[in-house]
Amino acid sequence: MIAVLQRVREARVEVGGAVIGAIGPGLLMLVCAEPADTPAVAEKLVAKALKLRIFSDAAGKMNLSLQDVGGGLLIVSQFTLAADVSAGNRPSFTGAAPAEQGRRLYDHTLAFASRQHPDVASGEFGADMQVHLVNDGPLTIPMRMN
Repeated sequence: MIAVLQRVREARVEVGGAVIGAIGPGLLMLVCAEPADTPAVAEKLVAKALKLRIFSDAAGKMNLSLQDVGGGLLIVSQFTLAADVSAGNRPSFTGAAPAEQGRRLYDHTLAFASRQHPDVASGEFGADMQVHLVNDGPLTIPMRMN
């Protein structure tokens, strides 16, 4: 799975002008399933994101995890993370999992994250979403989990 984590002061996702998921301080996690991904890979990705020490402690050092600070986790599906731009000027998205597999893995990712962390919000798989965020830092981390 491919993910991009952004430490945020706040984030929300809208569909058709309605807010469907929102968090205060925490992490926005954009995720894309790849064909070889499994539920175990999704769980490994979530577990790593929850434990990354990317929040500041009292001394201003990045020593605390999302779980330590009790922040929110907003998970949004984004198949375009699998874009291949190596040939031509039109990105190819053949590296993304087929839609039905991607949906199953996204749903599994959400369910697992909700069991591991008390404040989880989400986007809507396959929807035209508008994601609003205030990046804190800015701190953005690309991740790939196999």
